[in-house]
Amino acid sequence: MTQNHQMGNIENHVRVNDILLSKMEKAALNWLVMRLPAWVTPDMLTFFGFLSAILIGVSYALTNLDKNFLWLANLGFLLNWFGDSLDGTLARHRKIERPIYGFYIDHVVDIISEVFIFLGLALSPYVDIRLGLIALIAYLCMTNLVFLITAVEGVFKISYGKLGPTEARIIAVAANIFMYYLGNPIIHLPFGNWSLYNLVVIGVVVLLGIFFLVTALGHSFSLSKYDQAKPKYKKHIR
Repeated sequence: MTQNHQMGNIENHVRVNDILLSKMEKAALNWLVMRLPAWVTPDMLTFFGFLSAILIGVSYALTNLDKNFLWLANLGFLLNWFGDSLDGTLARHRKIERPIYGFYIDHVVDIISEVFIFLGLALSPYVDIRLGLIALIAYLCMTNLVFLITAVEGVFKISYGKLGPTEARIIAVAANIFMYYLGNPIIHLPFGNWSLYNLVVIGVVVLLGIFFLVTALGHSFSLSKYDQAKPKYKKHIR
């Protein structure tokens, strides 16, 4: 952490989104934002993304009735990307940013959206409900860590290991397509028999856990050094 960062200044935070698909995504967002009608606002896009998250969760739950709802979940992921990724891009394009409000409302909505998506997945026939809830806890832990780093360092980093929300959506869509066509086969391993989708969720939990521990420990050391390096002013008593 450098001392150039403004500690605790959310309004002037630096946004880091170093993902595998950053160039393609940026080009797509710029193309879309130029073609949005004037009546579309960032708040509308945020709400649209939130409704799409509800659609994803409900669709996952409804796969208990028909696996074709997996396609509706995939549509929800596409619409969620559209709303969640374009709201800030549109605000910056039109120079109508509200940095504090935007940061706050966007991530309040994101947290609720994550709950809907993971609960829906946990209630589907493809994932053990306990694993689905553990995945939700892991994702929320990582989300909280990102917010803490933003608050103390002024850096909002949403990508780790070149992976971010966009890649997470693509992985989910790919998994849904695989489940639709090939089912949810049981994999026989030395430590038990697991369905493929459960193994995917376990992999996500492990990955989030590694990101959390490495990031938390790394920033703990850098913050300790930062505090120790700050000049200390002592009150002289005569």
